[in-house]
Amino acid sequence: MADLKVGPVLGVEAETAYTVVFSTATDVQAAEWVVGGTTRPCKIVGSTPSSTVWGGERTIAAPAGKSGKEVSYQIKLDGEVATCGNGRTQWAFYVPGKGEQPTFAYGSCNGFSDLALMHKTENPYLLWQKMEADHAAAPFSLLLMGGDQLYADSIWTSVPELQEWNALCQDDKLSRSANSIMRPQIDKFYEKLYQTRWTDPSMSLMLASIPSVMMWDDHDIFDGWGSFPDELLGSDVFQYIFQTAKKYFEMFQIRSRFNASLLDKTADHYAFGFSFRGYNILALDNRAERTLQQIMSSDQWSALIAHLDTVTKGHLLVLSAVPVVYRDFSFTESLFDATPWEEELTDDLKDHWRSKNHQGERARLIHRLLKNAARRKAEEKTVILSGDVHIGCIGVIHDQARGVKVHQVVSSGIVHPSPSRLQWLGIMAATNDRTEYLDEAQDIRISMLTPFASDQYIRARNFVTLKLGTDDKLWINWQSEGKDEPSYPVE
Repeated sequence: MADLKVGPVLGVEAETAYTVVFSTATDVQAAEWVVGGTTRPCKIVGSTPSSTVWGGERTIAAPAGKSGKEVSYQIKLDGEVATCGNGRTQWAFYVPGKGEQPTFAYGSCNGFSDLALMHKTENPYLLWQKMEADHAAAPFSLLLMGGDQLYADSIWTSVPELQEWNALCQDDKLSRSANSIMRPQIDKFYEKLYQTRWTDPSMSLMLASIPSVMMWDDHDIFDGWGSFPDELLGSDVFQYIFQTAKKYFEMFQIRSRFNASLLDKTADHYAFGFSFRGYNILALDNRAERTLQQIMSSDQWSALIAHLDTVTKGHLLVLSAVPVVYRDFSFTESLFDATPWEEELTDDLKDHWRSKNHQGERARLIHRLLKNAARRKAEEKTVILSGDVHIGCIGVIHDQARGVKVHQVVSSGIVHPSPSRLQWLGIMAATNDRTEYLDEAQDIRISMLTPFASDQYIRARNFVTLKLGTDDKLWINWQSEGKDEPSYPVE
């Protein structure tokens, strides 16, 4: 039997460029993507200790009218039809027509930070089941995933050599190398992670049925990556873990350096951008180059600015895993900066865009997005899509002088539970969401909004759908496991 170990995971990299990635046993000699009745050879894009990773691509033009089309496909391995881990041998995806408004789904935080949370969650994949039902009723054109597509935090307890390393004092940790025993253990950990975490029947079907784009966040590496002291980030063990996580992210989420949407195929970052049915999709890589002093390198900034200069029409959807508009942690951060416990709080405080070391970059990003929004037509929307914080919400950046707005939608998590009531009360007590002004003239106002039919913060697992309505508003609907049905029209 020709079995797939991971996938298929469907993707899109340009207006008509559809792709697929999957892994097989190492003895497979040839793989083919049979899509829309046409057979195309796949190429090897990487390998893991027990598998070969393959990628395929196909140009599929949109139908000329207002109706789309369904395109079916199969994978063949050495001439035999392949079967995924859930027993499927055939899949299909929807290509919207040229005159049709696309429908997007967006989700993040697709996993659990610890096993206790999983055991306490009655139906871990409920929202994937809901997405499957929604997709069957009215197909999604594109699935955007904004970080933490899987959780690698168990690496510290699952890898024997890392358990031993954890027990060392700080100086010994920094001087210890990732030895020949540790390295294959780390590699096999990430291999198993990808082979086991995307196997839920509904989740695997959606990843194979809705073309997706993905950008990573810290849990795709491990909790808090990039917000540790420089000497720890630069240590041999941390760097080997990062490079291994990066290899797997590149193969399965970016679908290799052959990805046509990457802004710079030779860079250390994975920022990408492309246009799709009247929308510009732009993803910021806020992890590959993150330190306590920066979120994005000067090279990534140059690539982003150059790309934004080409975006002169259409709506703009920007993926930023950590929210740009959110509650302010800066006062709490300043208190802990004066204590010996700062390092323990890096994930909660130093990760945020409003952390004191990142405020300048945040202002630069906001100004660039506002400038781009002003250059495009007033009726074209700019929306930042974020996750990370395990609640849903919406905020707005309003440039009154230029008469433009940038909205931000947070959807989190599609699997990870929201904070408990006690945890949320603690967050509320340690933060604030007062209106913020970004300039001296107070022309740029940043504030949180309240979705319709909901509290201001949606403390329930969720994903969002986005579609332009007949009223020319981009309707955001949080698909939540809570009793409310939150929505908001972006004007």
